[in-house]
Amino acid sequence: MTGFFSSSKHSSPPHSSHKLSETLMEDTLKNVEPIIRRWDLDGSSSNLFQDRRAEVKQFLDAVIDLQHAMQFVVKESSSSQLLVRPQNLMQVAIKRLKKEFHIILSRNRYFLETESVSRGSTRSSGSDEDQGSEDDTAEIEARFAEVSIDEGEKVSVATDLKAIADCMIEAGYGKECAKIYELNRKSVIDETLYYLGIESFCISTVQKMDWKVLEKKIKIWLNAVKVAVITLFHGERILCDQVFSLSDKIRESCFTEIAKDSAVTLFTFPEMVAKYKKLSLEKMFRILDMYDSISELWSEIEMLFGFDSTSVVKSQAMTAMTKLRDAARAMLSEFESAVKKDSSKVTSGGGIHPLTRYVMNYLIFLSDYSGPISDIIADWPAVVKSPLPESYLLSPIADEGDGTVSVRLAWLILVLLCKLDGKAGFYGDVPLSYLFLANNLNYVVSKVRESSLKLLLGSDWLPTHEAKVEQYMANYERMGWSKVLTSLPEDSTAEISPAEAIECFCKFNSGFEEAYRKQSSWVIPDPKLRDEVKISLAKKIVSAYRPFYEKHVGSVGGVESIVRFAPDDLQNYLSDLFYGTGFSENGSTTAHGSSSPSTSTWTSPSRGR
Repeated sequence: MTGFFSSSKHSSPPHSSHKLSETLMEDTLKNVEPIIRRWDLDGSSSNLFQDRRAEVKQFLDAVIDLQHAMQFVVKESSSSQLLVRPQNLMQVAIKRLKKEFHIILSRNRYFLETESVSRGSTRSSGSDEDQGSEDDTAEIEARFAEVSIDEGEKVSVATDLKAIADCMIEAGYGKECAKIYELNRKSVIDETLYYLGIESFCISTVQKMDWKVLEKKIKIWLNAVKVAVITLFHGERILCDQVFSLSDKIRESCFTEIAKDSAVTLFTFPEMVAKYKKLSLEKMFRILDMYDSISELWSEIEMLFGFDSTSVVKSQAMTAMTKLRDAARAMLSEFESAVKKDSSKVTSGGGIHPLTRYVMNYLIFLSDYSGPISDIIADWPAVVKSPLPESYLLSPIADEGDGTVSVRLAWLILVLLCKLDGKAGFYGDVPLSYLFLANNLNYVVSKVRESSLKLLLGSDWLPTHEAKVEQYMANYERMGWSKVLTSLPEDSTAEISPAEAIECFCKFNSGFEEAYRKQSSWVIPDPKLRDEVKISLAKKIVSAYRPFYEKHVGSVGGVESIVRFAPDDLQNYLSDLFYGTGFSENGSTTAHGSSSPSTSTWTSPSRGR
């Protein structure tokens, strides 16, 4: 080095800046070269950050000092010869830093404890029920929360990575550092998503899947998406921001390279499900589950993928939501259309129609999704030409809950009730028609009362329809027992001749026997309503008959052919009514007519949240 500078002095007089650069570089090399050479990869097999932590700061400071000296030389002197030795030394330092960076990343590969996911992932060899259970998400999240190193060590690891990244960025080797980081962390994300059960599909593969297979994959996705966004991507974003805090450009490019493709894959699957050609009404709730999951995570998605370079992830997530919304709307329209077009027979005995059960079970499930349903139909114009009655729309529904959802659900119930009203006419017996309407509306009312529909439909809905049930029952009683009630004089204790008394007894006998015989196959499935009707009939019939019987039974000689019923007999006969021929404890009935209705059209919707 001395010879070199001597020859330079003889060739031309040095400028003061050159001399200053030369002196600075010599002093710097004298200080830093022994430190850097000690960790030359060709001469040392030890790991700096693991084996000699006390020397870490000294080494990093040496690299920065060398870089500053080189920058000074470049700025103050035109001689590139002064940089040859420092540049070679810098290469030694950068090789060491790259190796240390790689070692730290590799040895602490699973900052989020991905091994735990592999042990409890949806790819485990459990049963389908185990894989699709709601407990999977909690289990996966809990195992993500476990760490193989304590919090202090995690902070130390991240701090070491940041120290190396800062040093390499300041030395002008940020891209090399980022490349190592990207390769390591991208594989961590890919492997973790694999263990969570996330796969990449093409649309044709999804279209060919049997629904049971696809539903299983939907369950896996539902269990995985929250963990992927809240834990995996969020954790990687935090780590990336911390390690590359010195450079906004590098931290953005690193996170984009690491997460973008996997995140797009994650949110492409629900779009493919939404396009599934075999979607039907019972599949509605899986669509809502997926929509709800993305909707709940949307603010986090916006935050994590807020860079311009990751905007495609937000775009894909939004596309998925749009397609899921469109699919849900189509199924809601199909549901309403199916109710309107239903042509199944009425049930014998005026029992609860399968359509009523199906529609109410479906609406109860829908009411549990009031949040996503509200989003889905928020800007959806009414699908019917005739709106709800003005008096209904002016009720305080919109003030007591989600008005849009409330009106839509109320409309669907009204469509059902109108359909039932049309079916009631097929009985050909007006009292039975009213009993059928009362039974079915009472079932609707009870389902509303017992579910979240009660809150969504507003405070006026229940009283209004409960009164309608009472009105139907009153009509049934009046028309179904009119011959019995009109056979007795208005004043049961009034003085009448024996001949008139005999005539009244005969009319009463005939009317009661006819009504009892006809109605012995009729049914009221609800025990409470059944008892209420029996009590009401007893008050009307027995209460009117008893004083007439007590006053006139003696005047007609108590002839059995004339006085067929004692008051207590009537009570017993009435107590036997409304169980129906073939009526079972679960409330099912046989069809009105020669054959039973097929209930395959109205099977119960399946759901699993």
